[in-house]
Amino acid sequence: MCAFLVGELMDNLKYMTIALKEAQKAFNINEVPIGAIIVKNNKIISKAHNKKEKTNKVTAHAELLAIEKACKKLKTWHLNDCILYTTVEPCLMCTGAIIQSRISKVYCSIKNDKFGELENIKQINNLNINIEYGLLSDQSTEILKTFFNNKRK
Repeated sequence: MCAFLVGELMDNLKYMTIALKEAQKAFNINEVPIGAIIVKNNKIISKAHNKKEKTNKVTAHAELLAIEKACKKLKTWHLNDCILYTTVEPCLMCTGAIIQSRISKVYCSIKNDKFGELENIKQINNLNINIEYGLLSDQSTEILKTFFNNKRK
């Protein structure tokens, strides 16, 4: 594998690890453990985790919170040069925000068979969003399983 691809993979793993740390923060406060970060020019612009329970806001998803923080920091809603890393494929609401903010690349650790819509919306609307799955998928799956197993006890 060429050095550029190895370097890119290492960067992607580093950023997804940070998204997983955000998911752990959500887990620690009894939120569904999903974390997201936004990166521009290899610099983290924003980090967030789910806060629906804490804020009593249905829109307090990790991806939406990360997008809001990035827009505020960059003083624009145009995030077309940004990359989103999220531990779980975004729902329909978050997918809409990704499209509206013009994010063109999304790394999802795992697919979301129940609520994930990013891939479906991309295909239906022929959107130019690059989506990749699988970074640290075992860790993302494990934290979700542990969370929901604890809830069912």
